[in-house]
Amino acid sequence: MRYVVAILGLLLVVAGLAGIKGSQIATLIAAGKAFERTGPPPEVVSTDVSRAELWEESISAVGDVAPVRGVALSNDAAGVVSKIYFESGDWVRAGQPLVELDSRVERAQIDSARARLELAAIAEKRSRALVASGAIPQAQLDSDDSGLRAATADVGGLVAQVERKIVRAPFSGRLGIRAVNLGQYLSPGTTLTDLEDIDSVYVDFTVPQQRLSGIRVGFPVHAVVEGSDRGARDGTISAIDPSVDAATRTVRLRATVPNKDEALRPGMFVNVSVGLPSSASVVTVPATAIVHASFGDSVFVVEDRKDTTGARAAGPDGRPIRIAQQQFVRIGESRGDFVAILDGLTAGCEVVTSGSFKLRNGAAVSVNNEVGLNPQIAPHPDNR
Repeated sequence: MRYVVAILGLLLVVAGLAGIKGSQIATLIAAGKAFERTGPPPEVVSTDVSRAELWEESISAVGDVAPVRGVALSNDAAGVVSKIYFESGDWVRAGQPLVELDSRVERAQIDSARARLELAAIAEKRSRALVASGAIPQAQLDSDDSGLRAATADVGGLVAQVERKIVRAPFSGRLGIRAVNLGQYLSPGTTLTDLEDIDSVYVDFTVPQQRLSGIRVGFPVHAVVEGSDRGARDGTISAIDPSVDAATRTVRLRATVPNKDEALRPGMFVNVSVGLPSSASVVTVPATAIVHASFGDSVFVVEDRKDTTGARAAGPDGRPIRIAQQQFVRIGESRGDFVAILDGLTAGCEVVTSGSFKLRNGAAVSVNNEVGLNPQIAPHPDNR
């Protein structure tokens, strides 16, 4: 009898365990079916709406800043520096003396030449009076007149030599770093400093030969220094090179840009945009919405999931289930934080702007735009 009771107790324990395990399995099967209906948890993303905008057509390039007038100042004659009239970085006027070389010998020669000139002038005047009275022949007057002209030329030549030893600013502008000191001997052609007129500057850049037909002298140009907080500088195209570079098939252009505050310095590189007279209607999205891949560019468009009947599918909370559908697009020009979509997307579509890296086609999403990216057509980020 004891064995029967033990066997029955064991059977009851096994049956209880089997019931518990069966209940667990049934719960898992039900959860699996519910998961199959609802899918994996939605990915949290932020979105924006594609817009139809009218963009002025333009050509973008990278340019170099060059001075309208710029020279490396040097001395014409040899000598020792006796006076310096400027400091590094000074603004000078046209004709202002900058450096003077020792000219004491030449000035002494000028004094001697001027004394001879005075004597020659007196002799010529006396001879002219005597010729008028017939006291001396005309030949004597001619000799004295020639001597007067020679003396005058000697004085002029010595004055010119002294003037050569004074280096003057050929035009108004800003000086560079001083490269000479008092007492220094200079041979002809020694660089003293640089002088540049940068009240307005040139911006030189190139464009492909295919775009040349649409560009004319006088077209507006916008130049932006990367990382600068001063915004775009407006100028105009002032010259177009008549020849095409045979190696690159590009044409060199020159724009003149006002620069009163001297923010653009020669040697800088700038981003250049040439405004064209035509405009085009484009669909734009934030640049962060574009997913770049080796097989093409795409965006994820957020839309409601549909059931087999075509109606909106709802989740356990009764809200519509949102999913991300991948659409391949052909992108065009970029401006600021936006990209033009040439094909594959229409205006008014809700596209994923952040979190797209974790999505796949048809993935469920949850939209949270509380922390937006605030894209701008002309952004000015802080320079940190």
